[in-house]
Amino acid sequence: MTSSVATEASPAAAGKPRASRPAAKPHGQWKVDGTTPLNANETWKQEDNGLNVRERIEQIYAKNGFDSIDGTDLHGRFRWWGLYTQRRQGIDGGKTATLEPHELEDKYFMLRVRIDGGALTTGQLRVIGEISTEFARDSADITDRQNIQLHWIRVEDVPEIWNRLESVGLSTTEACGDVPRVILGSPVAGIAKDEILDPTPLIHELSERFIGDPELANLPRKYKTAITGHPSQDVVHEINDFALVGVVHPELGAGYDLWVGGGLSTNPRLAERLGVFVSPDVAAEVWLGVTSIFRDYGYRRMRTKARLKFLLNDWGTAKFRQVLQDEYLGFELPDGPAAPRPSTPGDHVGIHEQKDGRFFIGVSPTVGRVSGTILTSLADTLEARGSTRLRTTPHQKLVVLDVDKDQVEPLVAELDALGLSARPSLFRRSTIACTGIEFCKLAIVETKVTAATAIAELERRLADLVDNGTLTQPIALHINGCPNSCARIQTADIGLKGMMLPTPDGDPTPGFQVHLGGGLATVERGEAGLGRTIRGLKVTVDNLPDYVERVVRRYAEDRHNNETFAQWAHRAEEGVLQ
Repeated sequence: MTSSVATEASPAAAGKPRASRPAAKPHGQWKVDGTTPLNANETWKQEDNGLNVRERIEQIYAKNGFDSIDGTDLHGRFRWWGLYTQRRQGIDGGKTATLEPHELEDKYFMLRVRIDGGALTTGQLRVIGEISTEFARDSADITDRQNIQLHWIRVEDVPEIWNRLESVGLSTTEACGDVPRVILGSPVAGIAKDEILDPTPLIHELSERFIGDPELANLPRKYKTAITGHPSQDVVHEINDFALVGVVHPELGAGYDLWVGGGLSTNPRLAERLGVFVSPDVAAEVWLGVTSIFRDYGYRRMRTKARLKFLLNDWGTAKFRQVLQDEYLGFELPDGPAAPRPSTPGDHVGIHEQKDGRFFIGVSPTVGRVSGTILTSLADTLEARGSTRLRTTPHQKLVVLDVDKDQVEPLVAELDALGLSARPSLFRRSTIACTGIEFCKLAIVETKVTAATAIAELERRLADLVDNGTLTQPIALHINGCPNSCARIQTADIGLKGMMLPTPDGDPTPGFQVHLGGGLATVERGEAGLGRTIRGLKVTVDNLPDYVERVVRRYAEDRHNNETFAQWAHRAEEGVLQ
């Protein structure tokens, strides 16, 4: 039978050989392509699990010093225990992309203390503070993943630091590396009056069962988890690989809505709902199932495509759900409702009553920068006021728990004296910044000081708009030292991506590509969206306060009714945004 759609001769029919298509290269999916490593990174991960390097750190490297460290351990497996070499001081951002790692790095480490759910006791906080002052030159940063990072760490001191952390129930296990990273959790878990359900038992179960498990310690790349039972959706779930958001099913009661495949960096993609309802009793198995899918089907040949978001993009949510149920759970998950729009801010800044009648206080350090001295003083201050618990947040903030009513205002004043404001300005409240060129080998520009300077300038310059009630909601300013988006630039009102910019005299100067109008689900916006990038819209570090003042004033003049900055930024003509 001949085909009715063939209207002209094909090359083969004309006597010409058909060009064969090159065979598609394997993605390195273990369940599809086998486990043979397809790049050098996968080779050394298989040769020796990253978790095994701890023994060498304790028995060899800590005794013999930095120069004794094997190169693959140094630049690879050390991350499985929260250790990255930090940037050598004095190397400008223009050299970040041209120097080799050994030329950029110093003989000191950044050490990331893992804090699942952000939950700390004052005793634990004091230990971190003491480690900072004794071993880390009084450095400490609260990250937007609820960790605390220390700098200037010598390998010789790492075993003693581990001993001190582990004596109070903390660790650095899998704080970095191709592993399940810290589990984000609601900072008000278990204490909020309007909480749907408390995720604390689930976070504890995941941490106890799976963190440090060799079976899950060789994933294609990093794997980020976020879990909340609070209606403010306070764990930035849309940009995590795996996220559970508290919902109430009309027949099944309180549980979770499952999201997968989020991530930013240079290829941003928001997570998607699988449309299932996850009851608390199966939540740990669902986490294990999704994590195992990533391990078994995640792309390993190219690290630029090795995050879960790329697999989800190719599979789609229907196939992902089916594989999860058929191959990993052995049962079907019921369809579930989406969480309603948040009704309260998710940063929890300010003074709020707990369900037990006491209060929690959310405070804002300037872009997460604190110190060991501050952390130790904070522990002492809280205990003197009757509180022994606090939480870090995904917004570089702290939340103090269990404060009696008559202690609230005295404590607020004492926290403010430590640089921790419960009533911060709109700009201090909403600005976050990554580590930047001060310590990070990937960074191109300075971030922490740049952010602090911008906050001070904007507080002064835009005070009139705040005082007259024109500006009532924070405008999120996120400052990142490179394109990798640790400070979530694509989901900020004003996101700034570090780069070197040309100048008239030919010498490059530090600056930023500007992203406008991004954001995650909040009171002001029903769903997440990425920011708008305008070609040529770049600003130098020195001109940053000028630019932000200019664009905020234009927003104030041009907005319609109660239009948010993000809504306006997506509507405005490009020329208005320059």
